[in-house]
Amino acid sequence: MAEFAYELKIPKDRIAVLIGKNGETKKYIEEETNTVLDIDSRDGDVIVKGTDALSLYSTRSIIKAIGRGFNPKIAQLLLKQDYSFELINIYDYIKENHLKRVKGRLIGSKGKTRRLIEKLSDTFISIYGKTVGIIGRIEDVGIAKRAVISLIQGSPHSNVYMWLEKMRREKKRRQFETKESDFFKDIIK
Repeated sequence: MAEFAYELKIPKDRIAVLIGKNGETKKYIEEETNTVLDIDSRDGDVIVKGTDALSLYSTRSIIKAIGRGFNPKIAQLLLKQDYSFELINIYDYIKENHLKRVKGRLIGSKGKTRRLIEKLSDTFISIYGKTVGIIGRIEDVGIAKRAVISLIQGSPHSNVYMWLEKMRREKKRRQFETKESDFFKDIIK
């Protein structure tokens, strides 16, 4: 069976988080994905080896998420099939000298904006360096990404919140309709 490998680089200050206390996080990732992690703590280089390409892809996403500021427990949600990780480079949307202001808009006073986007989109968000990472179900990540980009581009917070609330209501309506139709299917049987 062929062995595949990915090479990644994560910030040095996130290496200890990837390894975990007594190597627990590294060991958990290796066991759950049937991969081997070779971590160079001096350079931040991580080599992921394994025989299953899909497992390698999931492992790579988990490592990237941890490297971009996520708690390992949240990053491990990426082991679930319907979860995804999106990384937005803030500099793709702004000029360099606006980073601090834009990060302030995304985080909000005492983290309020970030928490509200997370709550309304059912996602987890990490703002680290010049990036915004989003973890959640695929559809939810798309909604959160659109909200984040809108804020980066200068949309008023109130407009973004109203849009997020509208999307949340639509999602709940679809879920209700699905449950309702399943209920009636069960009755008819």
